[in-house]
Amino acid sequence: MRAPTCSKFYRKGLLPVVKMPDYLGVTAFGVKMGIIAPGCDLSGMVYDALERCHQDGLLEDGDTVCITESVVARAQNNYVTLPDIVKDVHAQLNINQNASIGILFPILSRNRFSLILKGIAGAVPEGKVVVQLSHPTDEVGNQLLPLDVSESLAAQNQGVIRPEDLQEEYVHPITGVNYLQLYQDIIADTGAQGEIVICNDPLHILSYNLDGIVVANVHQRQRCREKLESRGARCITLQDICSDPNAAAWSEWGLLGSNLSTPTKLKLAPRDADDFARHIQKCVAENLGVNIEAIVYGDGAYRDPSTGIYELADPQPAFGTTPGLRNRYRQGLKYKYLVDKMLEEGMDLATVEKTVEEKIASAAVSNGIETEGTTPRKVEDLLSSLADLVSGSADEGTPLIIIKGFL
Repeated sequence: MRAPTCSKFYRKGLLPVVKMPDYLGVTAFGVKMGIIAPGCDLSGMVYDALERCHQDGLLEDGDTVCITESVVARAQNNYVTLPDIVKDVHAQLNINQNASIGILFPILSRNRFSLILKGIAGAVPEGKVVVQLSHPTDEVGNQLLPLDVSESLAAQNQGVIRPEDLQEEYVHPITGVNYLQLYQDIIADTGAQGEIVICNDPLHILSYNLDGIVVANVHQRQRCREKLESRGARCITLQDICSDPNAAAWSEWGLLGSNLSTPTKLKLAPRDADDFARHIQKCVAENLGVNIEAIVYGDGAYRDPSTGIYELADPQPAFGTTPGLRNRYRQGLKYKYLVDKMLEEGMDLATVEKTVEEKIASAAVSNGIETEGTTPRKVEDLLSSLADLVSGSADEGTPLIIIKGFL
């Protein structure tokens, strides 16, 4: 961490201060930091950026500092290659290159899964790969088949749809990708024999008598794994691959949350993200005298109403947090209900405003009518989702987000 050089002048009041006006509520803004390269001192870069914000009156007690997981993993040089994946699949499933392997419910994504598929299939270049897809969409809402086609064909074929059952080519409505063809081509390029089947019953994959199965969905992975293992199947999840702490690159999330980096390299999710968040919190407290919370965030937990796609392809929105945010829930009063009720009762505006302020300042009753419609939600999920929306999926060059007035 770089030594703080200017914060003492701020504390002495020798620099001009621009404070956020009191009439603003929750605010969030991105902070530009430049290029983050593998091996760089990211904590020092984050501290420098926060120090500048502090000097300008933009960092205060109670703020939440959010750092995108992408730059944390990049600074950690947390990349794996195809041979790394191949080696780990062999070891985890105890198979050789002529084995038959199944892949259950992968998401439909070039960025998230194409290279993972290539690595898994590359582990059995003389064997067979069976990929079982869900329909009409994958776990996060990417469409494989139109709903009417999905329902009709499943009803005709006892819930099992094969590519040859399709009367025409179906592509993703947003990206235009034919994932059936893409995944078949990726398997073929490794030399393995490929078969793709579409079925929502995870137990169907057992009918292929496979040597091992990779449960590839994200949020329901443990449930699917337990179902298969209860029937005697040898299973792993994506979280088990590339998760060895003794390896040069690894993550406790394995291949979950990984992203395509180059045609032959994946960037894993950051490892030990809680430690990074706590370190930032400690540096800011010790050097700037400001008490903040910190989050290493990934995908936001929201669903696009236009496409129906659930943004959260990561295992969870926050990969790491400071202890003050963990298992903390946010619940507020039903503001509009309170105002309507008091106005209906004939209260004047000044009394309404004073009463609302008093109720907000006091603890709300969790099961009262005044909190109806304000379902408690995990603070770390809300903060991560807000940070992801501000930084933007297209990457606005602001990997650091400061959220004010939320806690």
